[in-house]
Amino acid sequence: MRLNLPNLLTSLRFLLIPVYIGIFVSGHMIPAFLVVVAAGVTDVMDGYIARKYGQVTTVGEMLDPLADKLMLITVILSLLLTSHISWWAAGAMFLRDLGMIAGGLMTHFRGKRTVPANWMGKLTTVMFYFAIMFIFFQAPFAHTYLWIVIAFSFVTSFVYLASYKELNRENNTTTEQV
Repeated sequence: MRLNLPNLLTSLRFLLIPVYIGIFVSGHMIPAFLVVVAAGVTDVMDGYIARKYGQVTTVGEMLDPLADKLMLITVILSLLLTSHISWWAAGAMFLRDLGMIAGGLMTHFRGKRTVPANWMGKLTTVMFYFAIMFIFFQAPFAHTYLWIVIAFSFVTSFVYLASYKELNRENNTTTEQV
C-alpha cells in the first residue's frame, strides 16, 4: 500500500469511527456530530489533495468510499438504536450502502475498474451530512429531508451502476482489440 497524505486522511476516518461511537454512547450529541463533521472534512481534504497533487492510488480509490460508508453506517446504526430514525429509513440506507460496499469490493477483487466519485455521489454525501445534522439538532423537517436524500442516493447508485457497466465495457472492448 502506498502511504501518502490522502491515504493517511482516509485511515484517520476509519479511526474516527470508534471515537464517534464512544462519544455518542456517552450521550454527547453535539461532540459526536462534530466527529462526523471531522470525518467529512477529511473526506474532502483527501480527495482534493489526491487529485491536485497526483496522489490518487488504487488503494485510496477503494478505501475512501469504504471509510465513508462505514462512518455513515455507524451513524445510521447509532441513530436507529436511539430511535432518532425509523427502521424503514435505516433499512433503506443500509440496503443502498451495503450494496455499494459489496459492489465496490467485488469490482476490485474481480480486477474490474472502479468508478471514481462523481458530482452526484459527492452531492449525496453532502446531503446525508445535512440530514444527519438536522436529525442531531432535531429540526422539524429532518425526517422528510432524510427521505428525499435516501431517494436521491438510490438514483445516484443507478448512475454509478450505469457508469460501471460503460467503463468496463470500454475496457473489455479495448482489451479484445489489442
